[in-house]
Amino acid sequence: MGRLWRPRGLGRNKFYFDWGRLILIKMHADGYDPLDPKGNITIKWDLLQSNSDTNDVKVSLLNFQLYRHIEQPGWKLGWEWLGKEVIWSIQGAEATEQGNCSRFKGGQLPHCCENKPLIVDLLPGAPYNIQTSNCCKGGVLSSMIQDPTKYAAVFQMNIRAGGAADSDFDMPQNFSLGVPGYTCAKPVQVAPSKYSSDGGRRWTQALGTWNVTCIYSQYQASTSPKCCVSLSAFYNDSIVHCPKCSCSCQGLPGSKCVKFGETPSLLQQVKDPNQEPPSIVRCTQHMCPIRVHWHVKQSYKEYWRVKITVNNLNILKNYSGWNLVALHPNLKSLTQVFSFNYHPLNQYGHINDSGMFWGVEYYNDMLLQEGEVGNVQSEMLLHKDEGIFSFREGWVFPRRILFNGDECVMPPPDDYPRLPKNTARAASFTLSIIFSPLFMLLIIFAC
Repeated sequence: MGRLWRPRGLGRNKFYFDWGRLILIKMHADGYDPLDPKGNITIKWDLLQSNSDTNDVKVSLLNFQLYRHIEQPGWKLGWEWLGKEVIWSIQGAEATEQGNCSRFKGGQLPHCCENKPLIVDLLPGAPYNIQTSNCCKGGVLSSMIQDPTKYAAVFQMNIRAGGAADSDFDMPQNFSLGVPGYTCAKPVQVAPSKYSSDGGRRWTQALGTWNVTCIYSQYQASTSPKCCVSLSAFYNDSIVHCPKCSCSCQGLPGSKCVKFGETPSLLQQVKDPNQEPPSIVRCTQHMCPIRVHWHVKQSYKEYWRVKITVNNLNILKNYSGWNLVALHPNLKSLTQVFSFNYHPLNQYGHINDSGMFWGVEYYNDMLLQEGEVGNVQSEMLLHKDEGIFSFREGWVFPRRILFNGDECVMPPPDDYPRLPKNTARAASFTLSIIFSPLFMLLIIFAC
């Protein structure tokens, strides 16, 4: 259960539950995300042709998540054959291992004879004769909002039984995406897919279609958070830093960091482009690879301005196609965003308190590794909604922040920058100084 907390200024019997912590526990437990309740990656398996001992299939990976994406080194699709099937040929992708094909004597050998094949996307620039539509992105899948033209990957295979004629098609089982945090369900047969090659004049359909749904869980992806949030405001000189040990602690087993002014050894920098780079971060009190800073910069008569800065403290890793999700009740009145793209997440009708930010292509869509240029920043202008806007009690700070779909650690609410305690007293004192002489003059003239 989450902890009970009472905002300052409320009575002793008025308690509020920490729903943010409860939501995070729920997300960790089963992968459900209230900001993207229907988000998933669907593997669609279309049986196009079936003969006595061979089957032609088309496999599509569709990222139906609003803001989570698959970045480099990309997806690695795996499954398990129920029989002795082999992949005779493939277009738009390739198997990482050919396996033992010794039972096939003479002539051409199959592309892959593994019982549990592992399929990866082709790299950009692959020869045209082995390409298919929506292939060759190195395994990268964009989110639905960020780039709807790059959310899918497709490849085709010719599958043959292991030497014996068999007219039945057996759908493989035990699918996996090869990306940390994703768990795939069993295949479910659905209505056959339909295709048209002449603009809709004639439609053909698959002999059979199966869907495999894969869901993301941050808890399964990593046992520790990957980002944290710091806060500041123009009306308070203090900066609320990321909570200590937000992602790890210096000195713990497996915790690797590099002190300021030092560089990692060459052995630490060597990495396999087909694998996730090792997590080596700059030594800080929070030990997070990503820090998001929310600064309340300025207040106008009808608007207020916020500056967002994302710092990459990872020594070896760049973040391409990064995105940031924020939850704040005033986002429904966001007027302008500078140097970031923005899209609201309207998942619950009229409730519009969350939105997604991401970089402008070829300008700041790449968050470079730690250093002088290892940050991206933007400012946004929001309208002061009458009746709810307030600088008091930390209202101007976000309720939740997610980086690349992972929840960031927020500072405790009691530590948020607050208005000076003498603000109201100073305002009343100033008014008394102004109106007291006027009052005395009125008395004099009245006499």
